[in-house]
Amino acid sequence: MGKYQARYLKLAENGEIEHRVTLLKEKLKSCTVCPHHCQVNRLENKRGFCQAGTKMVISAYGPHFGEEGILVGEGGSGTIFFSHCTLRCVFCQNYEISHKGEGYKVSPQELARIMLALQRRGCHNINLVSPSHFVPQIVEALSLAIKDGLTLPLVYNTGGYDDIETLKLLDGIIDIYMPDIKFGNNEKAKKYTKVTDYFDIATAAVKEMYRQVGNLKLDDRGIACSGLLIRHLVMPDNLADTEKVLDFIAAELSKDTAVNIMNQYYPAHQAYLYPELGRRISRQEYYNAIEYAEKLGLTNTRL
Repeated sequence: MGKYQARYLKLAENGEIEHRVTLLKEKLKSCTVCPHHCQVNRLENKRGFCQAGTKMVISAYGPHFGEEGILVGEGGSGTIFFSHCTLRCVFCQNYEISHKGEGYKVSPQELARIMLALQRRGCHNINLVSPSHFVPQIVEALSLAIKDGLTLPLVYNTGGYDDIETLKLLDGIIDIYMPDIKFGNNEKAKKYTKVTDYFDIATAAVKEMYRQVGNLKLDDRGIACSGLLIRHLVMPDNLADTEKVLDFIAAELSKDTAVNIMNQYYPAHQAYLYPELGRRISRQEYYNAIEYAEKLGLTNTRL
């Protein structure tokens, strides 16, 4: 395909972005931004499960070269790491940021300037890492950045625990959805993420993401510009129920869905409290996951 136009540019032409900002900020008054539906007034800086208040908190930003190659290209992925999280994974590798909320507060105006700075530095996209609990503020920042010339595709890089109604308000705004599907079993997810309905919520969310953007597409440089890219982390002794995750993707989405089956699990944070989490995966465990994906006919797993 030729030069790609970010989806949000069309919405900006008729004022729809500002309308979405209004609707999303309403969700903060009695917070239903994520599936926890804590119903605290975040506009008054009240805090629920995620521990996020009114202002966004970020830990870092910059061109990132550790993502999938189709996001990185030559200029890097313009990554913004948001603090706090909708999950409490006991093996979290970034728990200082996600659990403890380490970072610094930014206003929508400041986030808009960061987005534009990443564009000027030659990044191929704006990669929003753990954005689920700050969606209203992020879209407000986007509305400001568009006015000053932002044109890069937006990547929604999430742990997969996302609210359907919030996602619907992102339709036409997000170009690339990049969710995790961490577990294929609610009970195991409850033990290790501290949410009771992870698989049900994540699969419903991913279906909505797929409805909006479809399969992953590349521009004429071979850089991802739109579509869905799912990540799944293989865990020791198949604790993540990898087969069930892959079955869902093949049966409910498309066999052409882009799936990054990842092998980089290592014990972190509180994994030492769970003996079954206390080792890296073996080469054979990873190959078993790849072979099962191929058996199902998933064609886009080499990312």
